[in-house]
Amino acid sequence: MQTYHSISAEVYNLDKPIGSSFGDVEYYSQRLAHVKGKILEPAVGTGRILIPLLEQGLAMEGFDLSEEMLVYCRDNLKKANQEANIFQANMETFQAPQLYEAIIIPAGTFLLITDENKAYSILTNFYNHLESNGRLILDIFLQSDFNEGSSRYRTFTNSEGEIITLQATQSDINYINQTTTTHHRYDKWREGKCIDSEFEIFTLKWYGINEFKRLLMQVGFKDIVISADYCYQQYPTNQNQTITFEAVK
Repeated sequence: MQTYHSISAEVYNLDKPIGSSFGDVEYYSQRLAHVKGKILEPAVGTGRILIPLLEQGLAMEGFDLSEEMLVYCRDNLKKANQEANIFQANMETFQAPQLYEAIIIPAGTFLLITDENKAYSILTNFYNHLESNGRLILDIFLQSDFNEGSSRYRTFTNSEGEIITLQATQSDINYINQTTTTHHRYDKWREGKCIDSEFEIFTLKWYGINEFKRLLMQVGFKDIVISADYCYQQYPTNQNQTITFEAVK
């Protein structure tokens, strides 16, 4: 699985601070409101979703492959005066000493898994870490806005007054493997001089709705509910919507 490094993790923390939402924070808060047991968020990132759910009183835990992201997550937890078990792990191989009542993967993060065999293995690992009748909730999207060859530029300023520039070039779409690849170049500037750079190849997979539902069923999940744009049970009607799957063990 791809992971975030130092500058990209810093940009994520600047661009998506704790409390920011695409509608997902409110949706997951609502869908998890009555959960009494532990909830796991793989790929927890900076804690953008985990911390609001902790503040709601939910028993959250999380892990991430990127230690750089976990540094920001721990710092954000401290600033929010919250505590949670946060650890470094891989979705495919992580092991926990207990089962969870829910596992969540918001914001399309699961699409970073570009190998279908690994995707199946990861979903199986999630299934094995859920209590009986536990729920998996995750988002996907179809990447319909990908425009091969196009670029966009963004600028961020950190707390030290340093400027970070990001050039994102949508370089390749593979219809056979159902992936898109974007090249990210990060440059950090201080007093007009470039002091650090980072290059990232960012590949995402897409799934058809019925394709992903079948994958969940193959793992063993049942009672699968498909929702669009964080409206529970509202079935998707166009390719630009966020698609959320909720499945029961």
